[in-house]
Amino acid sequence: MKKPNQVYTTFIRTTPNKLWAAITKPEFTRQYWASLANVSDWKKGSKWEHTTKENEVWITGKVLECVPPKRLVLSWADPDDLVDKSRVTFEIEAIKDMVCLTVTHGNFKAGSTMAGKVSWGWPRVLSSMKSYLETGKGLNVFAR
Repeated sequence: MKKPNQVYTTFIRTTPNKLWAAITKPEFTRQYWASLANVSDWKKGSKWEHTTKENEVWITGKVLECVPPKRLVLSWADPDDLVDKSRVTFEIEAIKDMVCLTVTHGNFKAGSTMAGKVSWGWPRVLSSMKSYLETGKGLNVFAR
């Protein structure tokens, strides 16, 4: 049985362009995503990777759609388990002096282990991103 989509909506006091940069520029993702970077040229069909400072790949996939600064769709898989592939969609909507970011992670395969991992991870990463964009300091996403 397929797992349902996971949907996270966050309101952030920032601009669409700053939020887009926070998602797509390695120098920004490292500030709020446990020193990990999203690396790609962000063209449709291109590879993207979520990497450590030592270039160890934690997540990999392809850019399925890229419409800056409004929408980004990525395939998502652990490089050690490429069969357990899913899809992430970032949608950015400007609302006065803030943006509404909706992240939808879905298309999980039956028996997906990634679904459980990201259900724990997305709330922490998105909270850290919000904190970073509003205060200049991200959160410790691995805190227990």
